[in-house]
Amino acid sequence: MIDSLITDRPRLQRYNQALHDLRVAHSKTGCLFSITLVLLGVGLDYAMYPGQLQAFLAARVLVAALTALILLAILSPRGQPHVRSLTFLWLALPQIMIAWMIGATDGAASIYFVGLQLAFFGGSMIVPVNHLENLAYGFFTCVVYTLACLWHPGGIADISQFMTNLLFLSFAGVIAAGAAYFTESGRMRMFSLQEQVATQNEALQKTNAALAEVKGQLIQREKMAALGTLSAGLLHEVNNPVNYSMMALNMALMDPAAEQNAGLKESLNDAREGLQRVQNIVSDLKTFAYQKPGVDSQRVFLLEKAIESALRLTSFELKGVKVDLALPQDTHVTGDEPAIIGVLINLLSNAALALSSAAREQPCISLRGEHQDARLWLRVRDNGTGIAPENLGRVLEPFFTTRDVGAGLGLGLSMSYGIIQRHGGTLSVSSEHGAWTEFSLDLATPQH
Repeated sequence: MIDSLITDRPRLQRYNQALHDLRVAHSKTGCLFSITLVLLGVGLDYAMYPGQLQAFLAARVLVAALTALILLAILSPRGQPHVRSLTFLWLALPQIMIAWMIGATDGAASIYFVGLQLAFFGGSMIVPVNHLENLAYGFFTCVVYTLACLWHPGGIADISQFMTNLLFLSFAGVIAAGAAYFTESGRMRMFSLQEQVATQNEALQKTNAALAEVKGQLIQREKMAALGTLSAGLLHEVNNPVNYSMMALNMALMDPAAEQNAGLKESLNDAREGLQRVQNIVSDLKTFAYQKPGVDSQRVFLLEKAIESALRLTSFELKGVKVDLALPQDTHVTGDEPAIIGVLINLLSNAALALSSAAREQPCISLRGEHQDARLWLRVRDNGTGIAPENLGRVLEPFFTTRDVGAGLGLGLSMSYGIIQRHGGTLSVSSEHGAWTEFSLDLATPQH
């Protein structure tokens, strides 16, 4: 796992960036921690070396001020790229100060040797450094301790104590380096696991999106199957009574009494017109009753007839809406007629909803068709509310909807997009918010 991270350059770059961010965060905390401990050490100076209190206080204030300046540099955008160097700089400041105090007091016998070791352990634990950096930090601590003891006026009076202290510092450096090695390995392993989890989550999200799309398709197919079952029932239960009623009305219109009574004749004609409309709707539903969606998807049919069917099936929603239809003379196309009717119903229903929300004085839906590159293009435009710019790029996404909760799943347009795409075409949308919305689709013509 760690070897793959080292050999994978992009992942290694991401790891180094994550380590950089971690170092910045820890270095900020470490600076504050160092400033606090350096200033609190005044109490130790007062207790152990009261004669040196003034000089030591000045040194502590100077180190605290320099550390604060380094902290400000780390917080700045210019300083963050150099956080590694700045970190080792503020780590070195307390070590140099303590080494000077050792030389100014008792040399190898100074109690400040303990402070030097504690500062080393504290720095190596707070800041995320690797084992080589920890070895270098430990070596630096040993060097400043040796120089402090040599600088002491009495030199190294007790070589045994000096060597013992130096060995303790060396052991501390080796222990810290070993701990840093295992910590670094654990950090790399954790990062690799996080990368794997992120990759798996991304794959899972894609799988969920695919499952959601499949679920939407299944829901749509169930709707079409249910509509087919309903249509078959309507054909049996409605068609025969309607035919009997039409025969009766035709006979009534032939009666001399109907010719003599203008009001009666008008009422009979209205009734016959209504029954003819019922017959047309039942005829439109035959498409769903006798042809399953997706079967014979290259059948030739008239797009004009499909539009008329969709308009009749949405006539209740389009009540009071002007429908402007402009199609070329030849509207033969190839495809899955029930699926295309479903797309048109969806587009017209959405347009009706937009017109209802806009409350226009003259609500209008225009359907324009034209031949282009052996395909028949259809544009459906309404003068409704339009689509907000931030939503325009998402209206074709599955489960995206601006309707109230429970008013829709947000699958209609995404399913329509899939149907047109399956026909080798494209369903696209353009809109001006508050003015209009236009959906465009294209279908193959028989000669293509």
